[in-house]
Amino acid sequence: MLYLTMVLAFITSILLTPIVKRIAFRVGAVDRPNYRKVHARIMPRLGGLAIFGSFLIAYFILKPQDPISNAIEASFIPIETAIIIGALLIIITGVLDDMYEISAKAKLLGQLVAAGIVVVGGGLEISFINLPFGGVLDFGYLSIPLTILWIVGITNAINLIDGLDGLAAGVSTVALLTLAAMAFIMGDVYVMSMAALLAASTSGFLVYNFHPAKIFMGDTGALFLGFMISVLALMGFKNVTVVALIIPIIMLGVPISDTFFAIVRRVREKKSISEADKSHLHHCLLNIGFSHSQTVLIIYGIAALFGLAALLFSQATLWGGILLISVMLVAIELFVEVVGLAGKNYRPLLNLVKFIGK
Repeated sequence: MLYLTMVLAFITSILLTPIVKRIAFRVGAVDRPNYRKVHARIMPRLGGLAIFGSFLIAYFILKPQDPISNAIEASFIPIETAIIIGALLIIITGVLDDMYEISAKAKLLGQLVAAGIVVVGGGLEISFINLPFGGVLDFGYLSIPLTILWIVGITNAINLIDGLDGLAAGVSTVALLTLAAMAFIMGDVYVMSMAALLAASTSGFLVYNFHPAKIFMGDTGALFLGFMISVLALMGFKNVTVVALIIPIIMLGVPISDTFFAIVRRVREKKSISEADKSHLHHCLLNIGFSHSQTVLIIYGIAALFGLAALLFSQATLWGGILLISVMLVAIELFVEVVGLAGKNYRPLLNLVKFIGK
């Protein structure tokens, strides 16, 4: 049944996207070119509505349920209901921003309320973690704000990488497929089903969003995908160990690392952390000579490597996991150095990077 519903979500997304495109032009939800944008013509936004609509249709047909949702003591409403309500609020926030470009504070407020519905209303929170060498770290009163911070942080991380045709949609699809695979291994049918349906919906949208894009997902799509990925990642690792919490961080390595470096860069340059710039990973790859499609495909590949690393980490021993993380950190640092040097016209290194990119 899941496979048939995934096919339905994929086809529905393909059918809904052109309709949403016409609606976007009609209501003025368009993205105009400027010095920071890569595209050179007016593009319709709101594409996230097609992803959300196709996912919602498939969701109500399949009706996946979390078997332990009713056992969550702090839950006021079933977690499944809380997620859908939170997602709907995120969609409304995104639509308002795509149409009227609301302030960063207003967007943040919408995200906080949506996260609060899931955490406070649905009872989804990480209250403690078991430390790898013994003992327990109890978050106490910080458990709710820390869980909300995770949801809002990942939501914005996906939004930040939405800078090239098909980039955020493709990276999100890779993350969702990784999440579905890990949920399958752990026997979590609910998370597996939700992630798989989202991946199918996003893949259908990619038919129109990959370069050259005919429509953008806008904040409607980026915020929705970020919200859903953050929530499902938390639900997928309920055994509250340090290892379990590291897995989703590895899985979302591309948006998290890009956001981390963006914050460091803006703090160093004494700018607001919410101020946009053209120094994200995709901008750097474009600057050193890769084409639009090559840049997107390279980042897809990096996201897939992070996903594979997360799968390996979930099956590794403690020391094997530590070794894997160490190798990953060294690899990230080397990649950052390579891109940085290549961007300064270090020709031999640039040629090597281009060769690997092929």
